[in-house]
Amino acid sequence: MSDTTIRQNSIHAWILAARPKTLSGAAVPVLIGLSLAYIDSLQYGYDVFSWTAAVLCMLFALVMQIDANFVNDFFDYARGNDDSATRLGPLRACTQGWVSLSAMKKAIATTTCLACVIGLPLIYYGGLEMVIVGLCCVVFCFLYTTHLSYLGMGDLLVLLFFGIVPVCITYYVQLHTVTSQVFIASIACGLVIDGLLIVNNYRDRENDRRDGKKTLVVHLGEKTTEWLYLAIGIVAALLGVVFWTNGHIIAFILPLIYLVLHIFTWLKMRRIRQGRQLNECLGETARNILIYGLTVSAGLLLL
Repeated sequence: MSDTTIRQNSIHAWILAARPKTLSGAAVPVLIGLSLAYIDSLQYGYDVFSWTAAVLCMLFALVMQIDANFVNDFFDYARGNDDSATRLGPLRACTQGWVSLSAMKKAIATTTCLACVIGLPLIYYGGLEMVIVGLCCVVFCFLYTTHLSYLGMGDLLVLLFFGIVPVCITYYVQLHTVTSQVFIASIACGLVIDGLLIVNNYRDRENDRRDGKKTLVVHLGEKTTEWLYLAIGIVAALLGVVFWTNGHIIAFILPLIYLVLHIFTWLKMRRIRQGRQLNECLGETARNILIYGLTVSAGLLLL
């Protein structure tokens, strides 16, 4: 089905395909990693923090997120999982005819290559190990949509590639080490961002069960998933104690704003329970993720 109100392959169509609202999930881990690296670099008494490397890390994360969105759009349509009649989430570009399949293939190749070009200079700052990190990001970008999301591994990949990898590697590029504080912060960040996937799969649980997509929500069931969503927010906030113990009490206190908003979103999620109205919870979760990233970073930088 084609939406004739949006001209195919137009700038507007590509903006919709890129899913700008998802970019906060890519930016927040890098932002937290940079904030941790910056405050720790101050103890050396000279300029060891590279703003060039910081920009490259952020650009790489954003382009990889757009690439992942394009890959998801294309392969879900190819597998017939984006039927407009049954889809509960936001409409997708290929399914709606906003972007042609041939154009999407070229866009995937372009964004993948662009991410590699952006990431290549990071070898200068982080060493040859950055090649392995970059390759893993690209490979799992494709494997998630094509295979792993159907095996219930989505949440583990979010924890890894939206928490541990971006936070720790962003820090490592700057200071060539990873502290326990950074690792714990990366886990907290991954848990916060996993909330987005949990809401998404909670909304789609019946369609996923019908299509044989065995997400964590399908395995756990409705009620357990609701409590899981609440728990990840609480655990993430509690892990912020690591900032307090390292002398950054504000970085523990400010994110409690996120926790309050997270609880309100959880209450709404339990009240709505099913249908397209759960997209409101999806939007609120994306907002909460951004607030978490901003409050943690602000708390760290307010010395």
